[in-house]
Amino acid sequence: MNSWFTIKVKYTKQLEDGRLKRVTEPYLVDAISFTDAEARIYEEVGTHVKGEFLITGISKTDYADVFYYEDAEDWYKCKLTYVSVDADSGKEKKISNNFLVTAHNVKQAYERIKESLADMTVTFEVPSIMLSPIVEVMPYNPDLDVEVGRREMTSEEREEHAEKFTEVNEPVVVDTDEQEEEEVVHVDESEAENDEDSSTFEDDTEK
Repeated sequence: MNSWFTIKVKYTKQLEDGRLKRVTEPYLVDAISFTDAEARIYEEVGTHVKGEFLITGISKTDYADVFYYEDAEDWYKCKLTYVSVDADSGKEKKISNNFLVTAHNVKQAYERIKESLADMTVTFEVPSIMLSPIVEVMPYNPDLDVEVGRREMTSEEREEHAEKFTEVNEPVVVDTDEQEEEEVVHVDESEAENDEDSSTFEDDTEK
């Protein structure tokens, strides 16, 4: 079973005005292990980052699902809660899950998460939405799986990977407790209807 991993990559980025700046950006990778996640980052980030780059941290991240809409690039982390009833004891238990969705603003993120989860058989609430710093999400794709031993590599790929691993000689820091730095936005639906950029609104889902 695959899991989501947040990987922080440090490299020199060229800004729109031509200046060079050293930045650290988080990527979300769907992989089967820390090793698999690291291998995929070296392959995929290496295709569009020129020069040396360094993985500064890898942390396992809990997301129930990810919903991508092609018209937006910003990722919003949505916390969903619902009540589950134990079949044997009859006791109620509050369940929380995290989801990611692309949107242009908080209101649209709320609408899209409700739309994406419309088929859920339980009544749920969306108590908070967070603007995530994640720059790219990489879903699992067997055709792009490049962990050593998954498929035979060409001579060009061997040379490319050897160069990358030689350049990046600092150890990878694995941090399973580190949380993403995100802007927390609590949702208030009534205000959002009047202002697309509203940062608070309540979920009026009937319980």
